[in-house]
Formats: sequence, structure tokens, C-alpha cells
Amino acid sequence: MAYVVTDSCIKCKFTDCVDVCPVDCFHEGPNFLAIDPDECIDCTLCVAECPAEAIFAEDDVPAAQQHFIALNAELAKSWPVIIERKDPPGDADAWLNVKDKLNLLER
Repeated sequence: MAYVVTDSCIKCKFTDCVDVCPVDCFHEGPNFLAIDPDECIDCTLCVAECPAEAIFAEDDVPAAQQHFIALNAELAKSWPVIIERKDPPGDADAWLNVKDKLNLLER
């Protein structure tokens, strides 16, 4: 079972999770992070580090966000691996509590 980045990450893209990942399974897009399900070892370390509370175990992804399971797998194949924490976007805090941001995802 892999972990999945969901809607809350869009436009926030905090990278605290990247620092604790022992297998470098995070991939970076313009305004979102994705987890490669083939690389994730289910260590749970990233969950507690995410300020946006955007990471869930695959079995625990909310029903309304199930599409993020396939989306993470798809995007991880084309986006580069990110292995070091970066500063979040300047307006990340303003987007932190905004819901339903899928239409804002940049590929």
C-alpha cells in the first residue's frame, strides 16, 4: 500500500515530506507533489510532516479524492524526483485551507 498526495497540496506544495522520505518517492510538479506508488515503502514518515495534511495511506484516501491515487501514479512517471526540501510558494499559506483545487493543478 502506497501513500497518496491529495488536493490539499495543490498550490501549497510544502516539501517538508521530502526531507523525511527514505526512498525518494516524491516527484515535483509546478504546484503539486506526487508520490510514486512503485517506490513508496509505506513508512508513514511523510504523513506527520505535511503541514497541509494532504498525504493519506491509499486505503484511507477520502472517497471524494480517490482519483488522486491514479493521478499520483500518472504524474510520478513524468515529473522529476525531488529529494531536498524547498521553500513553499510565497502564497502557500493563503491556499492552505482552500478545498477542491484540482482545477488549479498545473501539469
